[in-house]
Amino acid sequence: MTTYKSEFLRTISERGFIHQCTDDAALDKILEGDDIAVAYAGFDCTADSLHIGHLMPIMTLRWYQRCGHKPIALMGGGTTKVGDPSGKDESRQILTEETIATNIQGIRGTFEKFLSFGDAPTDTLMVNNADWLDALEYIPFLREFGKHFSVNRMLSFDSVKLRLEREQPLSFLEFNYMILQAYDFLELSRRDNCVLQIGGSDQWGNIVNGVELGRRVDGAALYGLTSPLIMTSAGEKMGKTAGGAVWLNSDRLSPYEYYQFWRNTADADVGRFLRLFTELPLNEIAKLEALQDAEINEAKKILAHEATKLCHGEAAALEAGDTAKATFEDGTQGAA
Repeated sequence: MTTYKSEFLRTISERGFIHQCTDDAALDKILEGDDIAVAYAGFDCTADSLHIGHLMPIMTLRWYQRCGHKPIALMGGGTTKVGDPSGKDESRQILTEETIATNIQGIRGTFEKFLSFGDAPTDTLMVNNADWLDALEYIPFLREFGKHFSVNRMLSFDSVKLRLEREQPLSFLEFNYMILQAYDFLELSRRDNCVLQIGGSDQWGNIVNGVELGRRVDGAALYGLTSPLIMTSAGEKMGKTAGGAVWLNSDRLSPYEYYQFWRNTADADVGRFLRLFTELPLNEIAKLEALQDAEINEAKKILAHEATKLCHGEAAALEAGDTAKATFEDGTQGAA
């Protein structure tokens, strides 16, 4: 493991958040200084709540802010109209602008649980890429920016290549997504001096294109950082359940159900999930993950409490824990 000097990279490296970074030594040097650096992660607005699959970039932004820097939460009001082909076998449903606007409002509530908003230098900025993408003129945009993208190279990135290898159709609309996301990074670099894009490992190709577009067009030094796709010890994609997505908004999934999702974590995943999805100190996590047999259940309760507290607040986490205890340990829930 690389030893970083900046608090942010050191923290997320120790906790297991880093999968790839375009130039970690240069980024580490920037983040090590006293100046506040700006980073963003983008989220398309396909539902009125984010789900547990979005927690990695959200927690990364949270640590970024805690380490003294400024996060941007980019709402994909424009790119949602196109649809990200990454990891998908078929095109996304086309949503109306009214539905997208409703979804943005629901997602903002999710971010307010994890990130601080306000007027302080490191407070989170929420922006909507429809503000600039909707205003683009197609021919001038292609003339100015399309020339910087090689179709041959675009076909080599997983978001496109995997769809074609599975012989699933990829619309020209979706094929444009990579260019639009790259342009988002350029726009945020110009507007807000943003230097870093954060995303999941499936976004690596899109992020690299943004880094390169900034360099070619503006000579800007931009960076990309991805987190790993989280698989359970059983080899399944984390967050997928028989009941569907594990939503972060309480009107989609109750705090109790959210608590129970974490409480049911497999023994082998407890330590890793404590590092990624709670803010407990690493020395405390090391003690918890060393517990054996029935004692590991205490670590799972702590994981469930801490994860639920971050998402739904202390009161909801305590209530969910009490309900679980009454139901499964005391056997009193629902008794006459």
